[in-house]
Parts: sequence; structure tokens; C-alpha cells
Amino acid sequence: MHAIKRASADAKYRQMTGSPIRPLILRLCIPAVVSNLVTTAYNLTDTFFIGQLGTAQSGAIGIAFSIMTILQAIGFFFGNGAGNSMSRELGKQNNDRAARLLAVGFTGAVVCGATVAVIGLITLHPLVVMLGSTHTIAPYAVQYLTPILVAAPCVCGSFALNGLLRYQGQSAFGMIGLVTGALLNFLLAPLFIFVLNLGIFGAGLATGICQTVSFVILTTMSRKFGVMKLSLRNCRPDALLMREIVGGGLPSLVRQGAGSIATTCVNIAANPFGDAAIAGMAIVMRIMLGANSVIIGLGQGFQPVCGYNYGAGLYGRVKEAFWFVIRLSTAVLVVIGAFVWLFAPQLVEIFRSDPAVVEVGVAALHFECVTVVVNGVNMMGNMITQTMGKTGIASFLAVCRMGLFLAPVVLILPQFLGVLGVEMAQSVSDILSFAVTVPVLRRLLHDDLRETGR
Repeated sequence: MHAIKRASADAKYRQMTGSPIRPLILRLCIPAVVSNLVTTAYNLTDTFFIGQLGTAQSGAIGIAFSIMTILQAIGFFFGNGAGNSMSRELGKQNNDRAARLLAVGFTGAVVCGATVAVIGLITLHPLVVMLGSTHTIAPYAVQYLTPILVAAPCVCGSFALNGLLRYQGQSAFGMIGLVTGALLNFLLAPLFIFVLNLGIFGAGLATGICQTVSFVILTTMSRKFGVMKLSLRNCRPDALLMREIVGGGLPSLVRQGAGSIATTCVNIAANPFGDAAIAGMAIVMRIMLGANSVIIGLGQGFQPVCGYNYGAGLYGRVKEAFWFVIRLSTAVLVVIGAFVWLFAPQLVEIFRSDPAVVEVGVAALHFECVTVVVNGVNMMGNMITQTMGKTGIASFLAVCRMGLFLAPVVLILPQFLGVLGVEMAQSVSDILSFAVTVPVLRRLLHDDLRETGR
């Protein structure tokens, strides 16, 4: 058995460090893009069906988004933290340590998810009020989040396992688990909401069940088809290993945590303008999450290639891969931005036809379409620094777009521009982040990847 595992790891090493860069990244990024779109589909499915219930219910989705972002942050922290180090160890052919990183990352995500579930369920009502709920939105947010928090260990575990499979170059198996859950959600959400008359609670229940199904499938895939097979017997953390996971995962935690804070700030800033403003911005965030998830998927196809080749000292291949995903992601964003601009009213109306909601949503989408093209550089800059183990730089870039810039911008601009300030805040943040990321990348590529590799 050990010889079989070694042969599998050696074959993957040869593929990741010797195959032509462009087809290799495309082969890895397609399942990652699908997986991210599936994750977005969970959100959009609920947004669509809940939008049929009322404006207050649509606003509850925006409040719940902050909690879902925290659960994703935990999964990404352990999945990316262990996965980044695991890909570098596989590049060095240190397979035993890679197996330990896999087990510790998985276990940490599940345990932390259980902790969040307990705390969240105990404090749920004051929590949603703190996150920006109006008195009409709060009861619906509580109903929607309750079953999701019950399933929080599985939610965190699913995100972690998807990342851990991806960093082994096994993105397709992670995609299978997430797609299965999403397809089930398309069936269960309308059944629970409308047929069984469970309303917004039914939407949350469907999401919780489907995330649990995805978790079971991903666990099975990781045990059977991973380059490193998942086994809890390998869960033997030590100080150095935990430091590696924290270093590799901190940028993801910062990025997602800042996203949760920024979402809360958007809700708070929109609160004085009523339920329609909160609902409109919630819909915009979901739509643009779908657009950005495509670019994140391209970056996730790049990361295992970066990790393997950086670990193997093949810096020329790392730079070739980086510039390829920069060009590809920018081209994709131009197309997405043009499409969303042209069909902004129709996209918002899919989820809520309230004229006040549509007015806010269309204005915000038009602003974001103008600046979304720079997010290829912003996201890829964050991903290459994270995968190379540049924790400080990666964490700084991660917090720029969603925390350092968006949070203060969205709280300050509405004081002078009213609801227009809420609508344009994300675009302003994107431009500021781009201005910071470019010089950081120029120095990184010149100093840290100077060698051409062997």
C-alpha cells in the first residue's frame, strides 16, 4: 500500500513540475471554477426563492452573508493553510509530512465549525441585530441561519476538504462533492419553502442538509482518491506544523474575515435607507460573488502549480504560470463586466422586482462593472504571495480590498453622498487595492523569483 501511495505521489509530482503550464492550469482551474460557481449557486438559489417571499426576507440574506463568510473563512483557513504547505511538501516529495498536514487541516476545520455553531446558536438574535438587521429583517435572519449553524461543522469541513483536494492537484474530486450538494439544493429549497410552507427557515434547512451531503461525499473522495489519503491517524500536530498552517491560512482568514466585516459595514451603511437598500446591496453582493468566483477559481487552478514548482525551486515555471493567469483573468473580467452592465436591471429583477430594490442594485452593479477588471491583478497577487508562504504580504493584500479600504469607504461616503456612497464604495475600494497591489507584485517577482529554476 505504501508503494502504491508513493507511486501516485511521484506521478503527480512529475505532472505538476514537468507538464506544459497553460494546459496544466486550465485542467486544474476548470473544476475549481465549477466548484466556486456551485458555492455561489447555493447563495443565488436561496436569494432567488427567498426573493419571492418579500423585501425583508431578501434583506435577511444580506445579514446571513456575514455569518456564511465566517464559516467559509474557517474552512479556507484550514484548507488553504494546510494545503499551501502540503503542495510545497509534495513538491519537495516529503509525503509523510504532507499526509499529516491533510489530517490536521481537516480536523481543525470541523472542530472550529462546531465551536462557531454552539456560540452562534446561543447568541443568534443579538448577533443579527449587531450585523445590521432592522427590526423587520431580524426574525427572518434568525430563522434562516438556525439550521445553517447546526450544520456549521460540515460547512467548514466541506470548504477545507475542497481546498485540500485542490492543492493535491485533484480539483475534479472536490468539484463532484460540491456539485452534488448544489443540485440537491435546487430541489430541496423550493420544496421546503413553498410546498412544505417552511418559508425562509426551509431555505436555511435545505442549505444545511445539502452542505452535510457535500461534506460526506468530499470526505469519501479524500479518503479514496487523494494523492495523500485522509486518515485521522495522521492527525499529529506539532508546533512547527501548526505554525505552517497558520502562516499559510492567515491570508485566507484575513480575506474572508475582512469580507464579513465589510459586509456588515455595508448593511449598517444601508440601514438608514431602509429594507430596500439592504436587499438591493445583498443581491449585488451575490451577483458579483458569482463573477469573482470565476476569477478565484482560475487562481485556485494556479495555486497548486505555484506551490509544487516553488517547492521544487522551478521559479521560471512559477512566473510563467502567474502571467498566464493574470492575462486570462483580466480577459474574463472584461467579458463579465460588459455582460453585467448590459443586463443589470434584468439580473436584479430575477431576485426581487421591487422598484426601490432594483434602483439601488442597478446603480451599484454599474459602478462595479467599471472597476471589476482590476480584480484579476488584486486576487492573483494575493494568491501567489499566499502560496509562496509570504504570510505578511499576503495578509496585507487580503485585507486591503475588503477591510482596509471598503469598510471605512462605505461608512464615510454615505455621510456626503447618501445611498450613492453605499453603491459606489466597492468600486472605490477595488481601485485603491489595485494601486497597492501592483508595486508589491513588481518587487516580489523581481526579488523572490529572480532565479530561472533548474
